[in-house]
Amino acid sequence: MYLVVGAGLAGAVIAERIASQHNKEVTVIDRRNHIAGNIFDYVDENGIIVHKYGPHIFHTNSDKVWNYLNKFTDFEPYFHRVLAAVEGMEVPIPFNLTSLEQVYPKTKYYRMTEKLISEYGFGVKVPILKLLKSNHILLKELADYVYRNIFLGYTIKQWGLKPTEIDKSVTSRIPVYISKDTRYFQDKYQGMPQGGYTKMVEKMLSSKKIKVQLNTDFADIDDVQSYKKIIYTGCIDEYCNYKYGKLGYRSLEFNTIKYSLKQYQNVAQINYPNEYDFTRITEPKHFYKETKHNIDDTIILKEYPKEYIEKQNEPYYPILNDDNKILYKKYKEDVNKIKNIILLGRLADYKYYNMDQVISSSMIAFYKVIDKGIT
Repeated sequence: MYLVVGAGLAGAVIAERIASQHNKEVTVIDRRNHIAGNIFDYVDENGIIVHKYGPHIFHTNSDKVWNYLNKFTDFEPYFHRVLAAVEGMEVPIPFNLTSLEQVYPKTKYYRMTEKLISEYGFGVKVPILKLLKSNHILLKELADYVYRNIFLGYTIKQWGLKPTEIDKSVTSRIPVYISKDTRYFQDKYQGMPQGGYTKMVEKMLSSKKIKVQLNTDFADIDDVQSYKKIIYTGCIDEYCNYKYGKLGYRSLEFNTIKYSLKQYQNVAQINYPNEYDFTRITEPKHFYKETKHNIDDTIILKEYPKEYIEKQNEPYYPILNDDNKILYKKYKEDVNKIKNIILLGRLADYKYYNMDQVISSSMIAFYKVIDKGIT
């Protein structure tokens, strides 16, 4: 029998693989009162699918991941578009040629566009910290504008740190995109699961071989030694009883507000890099055509980044910097000495995964560790 700690996406994928491919019994536990982890969603009284823990838009270039998920849900096409409130305007982000045209006079827009393309090429995403290093006067002006108005304030609010204090794998996620494509993602496959993520995960965990226990902490399991493998998706420092100290995580708080309006904003997400103490407002009815066009009321979620405090809120994002990476390495070396433990997911791997990366890493862990018979 296998024990999976965490009923989020990582835990659901590997539990489903063990049950369906090896016909083995799997117990999945979660300390929360629901499955699906941070992709948990629910249908409110108006019929709007609400992402409780913030917007999750599925996107991937992987045929393998896409085909796998389509065993459990059909996807409704959806292309995410995000605006940022900047100097009284709503500017598309990632900052692109359409954004550039919106904030600069035409003559300067054409000169900047020409220089961007000649310097980096068309269709290229340039990390803002890389663009800041440009010696060209026009590109330096553009980089300063984007850094000051879109990047800096949002980063400080989101992480409680300056951009230079965070690993480049995080900061590179907000580039300048040399294109007129205003979609937030450009992946081959993009969409929303029909009926929501929770229903998708329910189907993944629907095998008779899978037993789900909610409101159950890993510390509550008395017979840990009876399991062949433990797949752990929680915080690695917590698993090790904080032997070397606590790793850094960032949490979030959401204020949900209902309105008797057909639509609150023009897109699903508007970011507020500089004004207010929240980072973004999400209007979830935009995610599905049926709710967008057929429901008269709407709701919004205001998102407030918070310090993670154990047992008070949820750890959302690992804070990737040099100190935390060193600390994580110590924990990883200790856990690697335990033969029957598999670490999996954003918290256990201490990485900033997208959903498709979580699925891919879970499938790889299954094939490498379990499917090869190392049980």
